[in-house]
Amino acid sequence: MKYFLDSAKLDEIKYAYEMYGIDGVTTNPKHIRNSGKPFMQCVKDIAAWLKEEGLEGATREEGTSRFPVSFEINPHLEKWEEIVEAAKEVSSYSNNYVIKIPCCEQGLIAARKLENMGIRTNVTLVFSVSQAIPVARLGAKFVSPFVGWKEESGDPGDYIMDIVEAYRNYDYKTEIIVAAVRNGRQIGDFAVAGADIVTAGLDVYKKSFEHPFTGHGLGIFREAWDNTVK
Repeated sequence: MKYFLDSAKLDEIKYAYEMYGIDGVTTNPKHIRNSGKPFMQCVKDIAAWLKEEGLEGATREEGTSRFPVSFEINPHLEKWEEIVEAAKEVSSYSNNYVIKIPCCEQGLIAARKLENMGIRTNVTLVFSVSQAIPVARLGAKFVSPFVGWKEESGDPGDYIMDIVEAYRNYDYKTEIIVAAVRNGRQIGDFAVAGADIVTAGLDVYKKSFEHPFTGHGLGIFREAWDNTVK
């Protein structure tokens, strides 16, 4: 399973890449706002960092395969023509950029047009198997089903397993990014389910590395170490 970082803060991206070896980045308008930077400044800064780190792909396919960075464009855009134009501008800054587009009729039309142009897409805000199927049919690079929001509303997140099974049934190549991941249990559950990728915030990953019994065991071993005959 690949780990993507859900953030637009360059310091967090650098830390997660250098310390954890994350495989990519996803952003959304909330992350852009939290970065404290204008949208296009984030687009330019992350593109510059990719180039500095030698992560920039020589080709568009290599770029999106090596270290993809998903940028969600203006969510107020409702016509596929507008979505396509905005996507073309953002994607021009890096071959690693993938354009996040909401799963709705106009969004799916835009995603299909963009994929045909060679601009990779990540169809997001997916909450059902019936939404996930057309994403794979049009050949999107990624699909992003959200689990955190569903579970917070009382709906189970086990539809991820159904999406995985449906994609396997038809050998779809679209990679499944489980989004809005809130804790280590979810990471484990969706790894078992066979999802390709999870994307989560830095704090979620930090907490997932720990367990109370690990700390408990370290306490026992440290006490034994300290009381071993020297």
